[in-house]
Amino acid sequence: MQDPYVVIGNPIVHSKSPSIHTAFAKQTGQHLRYERLLAPLDGFVQTVDAFRQSGGKGANVTVPFKLDAFALATQAGNRLSERAAAAGAVNTLKFEADHVFGDNTDGLGLVADIIHNAGVTLRGKRVLLLGAGGAARGAMLPLLEQEPASLWIANRTLSKAQELQQIAQQFSPHSVVKVATFTALSGPFDVIINATSASLHDDVPPLPTGIMTSSTMAYDMMYAATPTAFLRLAQASGATCRDGLGMLVEQAAEAFYLWRGVRPDTEEVLRSLREELQAVSLL
Repeated sequence: MQDPYVVIGNPIVHSKSPSIHTAFAKQTGQHLRYERLLAPLDGFVQTVDAFRQSGGKGANVTVPFKLDAFALATQAGNRLSERAAAAGAVNTLKFEADHVFGDNTDGLGLVADIIHNAGVTLRGKRVLLLGAGGAARGAMLPLLEQEPASLWIANRTLSKAQELQQIAQQFSPHSVVKVATFTALSGPFDVIINATSASLHDDVPPLPTGIMTSSTMAYDMMYAATPTAFLRLAQASGATCRDGLGMLVEQAAEAFYLWRGVRPDTEEVLRSLREELQAVSLL
């Protein structure tokens, strides 16, 4: 019998999670099936309850339900990981006999892609995180665990960056988080991570010149068939560029490990997805 898992979202039809987890299961010999599950915008909890009662073992959670999943995991009797608490959002649910466990694997996926796939160390580096929304908040604690020399958080509105700085201090008393508006930044930085939604609109935050050099790695959490506006800007500065496809695969691997206790090899899955994306860019 195959244990059922799903990714819950709205919309959900374009999610790559089923193909990723199916490949992980085949590779590791795990007996599971993984499908997409569309939830009504006002019916996340009911959808989760119904899936759980039908025998569901776990779920990934995507837009727009990560805050709903966080609220579910913080209900009495349920449990929440420290990184999910720091992120204020949940993207992975594990259903135990008497409770729901909520986790956030996005930041772990980001760090794993940078360190293991891109081969870039973060320890002792000057790191810049662009944006102060949910994506940046989810990345913050895993990035700090890598002990960078400093982690700058830049945002159009300084107060929102300061909110993340305060959260970081709660979880890491000796936090090295510093904040600035986009235009007040002074470079260069060793690693710059775009956690804004600007790439969805083929836009880029208003960044000053000089923050990127040929020694900078520029990372966009978004991915597309062609380079995003942020990565095009980075290319013009001579920076090393990487999109968020590897983050997608690595965060899925962390969820798979949480559910099954087996860590899959991500290399082949990432290569396959990259080839699919490149094929689209040629159309």
